[in-house]
Amino acid sequence: MTESPTTRRASLEVLRAEAADELAVLVQERLLGGEDPWEFMEELPRVDELVVFLLRADEIVESGGVRPDEARNFEVLRRIAIDYPELTRIVWGLLGDGPKYRRWDLLTDDAHS
Repeated sequence: MTESPTTRRASLEVLRAEAADELAVLVQERLLGGEDPWEFMEELPRVDELVVFLLRADEIVESGGVRPDEARNFEVLRRIAIDYPELTRIVWGLLGDGPKYRRWDLLTDDAHS
């Protein structure tokens, strides 16, 4: 299998700023919807986790909207960790079998099943 050349979307600082903005919008919408922040804040991804999800989503879009199989997903996440070393711990955490305590953690596990 040949690997595509490294193509960084943007600096990590820019990606983190975009992700923080996205999270702020999610929080605001849920608050305006009457939800209790004590109920949902733990369910939301952290900024760096959202950065990884956004980068992964970009890869899905670039591949014609086809969701990656398990092997391709591993390669995509591995490439993110290589391109953005500061996200390595987050990537391996998403790939790992650690404890799942947020609703979206469980949903990502279901997608792998």
